[in-house]
Amino acid sequence: MRVLIADDHDLLRDTLVLFLQANGDIETSTAADLAGACKLIDSEEPFDLILLDLNMPGMNGLEGLKHTLALNGGQRVALLSGEATREIAELALEAGAAGFVPKTLPAKSMINAVKFMAMGEQYAPIDFMTAAVEAPTHPLAEKLTPRELQVLQGLTEGKSNKEIARDLDISEPTVKLHMKTLYRKVGAANRTQAALIAREAGLF
Repeated sequence: MRVLIADDHDLLRDTLVLFLQANGDIETSTAADLAGACKLIDSEEPFDLILLDLNMPGMNGLEGLKHTLALNGGQRVALLSGEATREIAELALEAGAAGFVPKTLPAKSMINAVKFMAMGEQYAPIDFMTAAVEAPTHPLAEKLTPRELQVLQGLTEGKSNKEIARDLDISEPTVKLHMKTLYRKVGAANRTQAALIAREAGLF
């Protein structure tokens, strides 16, 4: 199975590659923007599935999805996003996307979703499409303050300190302070390890 992951956040992209390749039968290629993804689609053997980040350079919202779907006579393309609304997910599916994959999906669910979509099915998590967002009740989450959870979620989505600070409307030094305390609480030495621990635990 060949999967192309197109996302401009290095940490998230590398984390997804690690999880998918650890599964054994999934070969991955990566791109950091839409132009890079399209170049790979044109030059390489057909992919079984293409995962596109909604907010990476070149996407222009759902236009990038529609463009990629039409390449080379038709592609299986799924939308990947950490902040898309249910409405955007529904529009993507209506446009012909193979699925909508929240970046907060636990690792095992992500692998299952990729396989499901690569086999020709359409995927969207039922809880995302039908339920309101609820605060996690995970044991790991209970150790953290709501703000630390928000910072950790930003890490799992591959965001920089600057991006997390902007999203949460706080300063970068404050983000660093929250990171320091959450590293200690989850037993991580750095941001990559913290993101991996959170994803492996199914926290996001």
